[in-house]
Amino acid sequence: MYRTHTCGQLRIENVGQKVTLAGWVQKSRKLGGMTFIDLRDRYGITQLVVEADAPASLVEVATGLGREFVIQVKGEVLERQSKNPKMDTGDVEIKVEEINVLNKAVTPPFTIEDVSDGGDDLRMKYRYLDLRRNPLRKALMLRHRIAHEVRNYLDSKGFMEIETPYLIKSTPEGARDFVVPSRMNPGQFYALPQSPQTFKQLLMVAGYDRYFQIVRCFRDEDLRADRQPEFTQIDCEMSFVEQEDVLNTFEGMMRTLFKNVLGVDIPNPLPRMSWYDAMDKYGSDKPDIRYGMTIHELTEKAKGKGFSVLDGAAYIGAISVPGASEYTRKQLDELTEWVKRPQVGAKGLIYIKVNTDGTYKSSIDKFYTPEDLKVLADAAEAKAGDLILVLSGDNKRKVQTMLGVLRIEMGNRLGLRDPKVFAPLWIVDFPLLEWDDETQRFYAMHHPFTAPKPEHEAWFNSNKKEDLERVCANAYDFVLNGTELGGGSIRIHDAEMQKRMFEVLGISPEDAEYKFGFIINAFKFGAPPHGGLAFGFDRVCALFGGSDSIRDYIAFPKNNQGRDVMIDSPSKIDQEQMDELQIASTVKE
Repeated sequence: MYRTHTCGQLRIENVGQKVTLAGWVQKSRKLGGMTFIDLRDRYGITQLVVEADAPASLVEVATGLGREFVIQVKGEVLERQSKNPKMDTGDVEIKVEEINVLNKAVTPPFTIEDVSDGGDDLRMKYRYLDLRRNPLRKALMLRHRIAHEVRNYLDSKGFMEIETPYLIKSTPEGARDFVVPSRMNPGQFYALPQSPQTFKQLLMVAGYDRYFQIVRCFRDEDLRADRQPEFTQIDCEMSFVEQEDVLNTFEGMMRTLFKNVLGVDIPNPLPRMSWYDAMDKYGSDKPDIRYGMTIHELTEKAKGKGFSVLDGAAYIGAISVPGASEYTRKQLDELTEWVKRPQVGAKGLIYIKVNTDGTYKSSIDKFYTPEDLKVLADAAEAKAGDLILVLSGDNKRKVQTMLGVLRIEMGNRLGLRDPKVFAPLWIVDFPLLEWDDETQRFYAMHHPFTAPKPEHEAWFNSNKKEDLERVCANAYDFVLNGTELGGGSIRIHDAEMQKRMFEVLGISPEDAEYKFGFIINAFKFGAPPHGGLAFGFDRVCALFGGSDSIRDYIAFPKNNQGRDVMIDSPSKIDQEQMDELQIASTVKE
């Protein structure tokens, strides 16, 4: 056998045993006549020692070892003279009696250390080397642990894990599909699933009343730190349930994950907030509630002072930044330029300093008396030493969204967003529909299979735009620390209501039949009331690991351009394959 123990296994009780280890050479160093070698595998590191009086042949082999050589060693476990309490194996070392070089290695392009000297692009190109580093090993171990806990919990609740197809029908409504040509059906294409949505609903029709799957999904969309073209969901569906049943089940799942993986107790029950309250107070439908600094409306109190920017605004909102009244003019000018960036979109920024001595200093002193500023400060719930930041505009939701982005930025600057603090909540009562002025039509805020809240069905069946805008979805999102970790809804299970949804969305009966006829017809054969949700598995792993980026929690991720630079993908295919698939490219060389 190649090894009797792993490199993270030996302890003080193993002293005196003869063992065989195998792994990679992390580093080696000379001290007097002795050679010390750190041997690494995915379980840990063990120190090896080749003593000065060892046979010359053994010393020669040890001296010739380079970084990342793959070796096997045999020897005796000794108690270390200088112990290393930072290592699990720090009480022992191996007195080497034999070294076998299993494979030599060229010098790696970056150091295989916790903090590497390799940049992102270089480490992505040599991802298989990057995965040897301890931070990535821990990230993938965390991912494995969470998957294991999810499966155990859902199995205990009667869920069945069922696989759904990867080659499906393209129904582009929202994000773009990845399409796959079919050789056996020339001119026709599969799509890779953005989610298993329709299939899990069909499983409910089939009577499999509790389904789950940890499943790969695909979306051809622009990428960010928390987006990948292929990603993983914890996908779930339940029959004969109402919203409360779904929330209780998956709140329990998340509570189990927090307790068993992180040793953290989260509130029971979790807080719930309506979409409207979230937008009004936090400017976001995924609010970070670890800190205050909520939005306050100043519209009526700020108008009528002769300042045209505010007098002409449809909405005026503000946040109070605690302890920031000492901001200098330079800092305020920088912040003003920051909110003008395209990512925020504000035209300018108004500030009011609530000084510790009870006075006020503002960028609008010309129009507002100290008494006026006190009224605004009271409305913004500002205290002595706070800095009030004000934005305004013609559209309430747009201004609130800008304030929400500003609030997150100030939370980051003030160190209020501690990744070790967790504040989950449910967002409920979303609008069912979103009106788009450019296309003059409604779009589904979640997806077209989401049911309206039962008490809003009369509005849903109305042909008045103002009624349809009032309809709330029977939907819910699980939000953690400003990130949406999961979301779902009670589904439409009635064929006529589903047809009505397609009608409201401007999808013609012919188009609906072509794209979704299979599920509408399935509903006619007895679809139970059902609902579910999906959690972004990669996001769950990243937040549990204290990171904003999901890349380190995926073994082989893509870069910001959706490319795998390690295998150079996507890439061209040869003309013979193109001809066989009966497709052609319009891209010119």
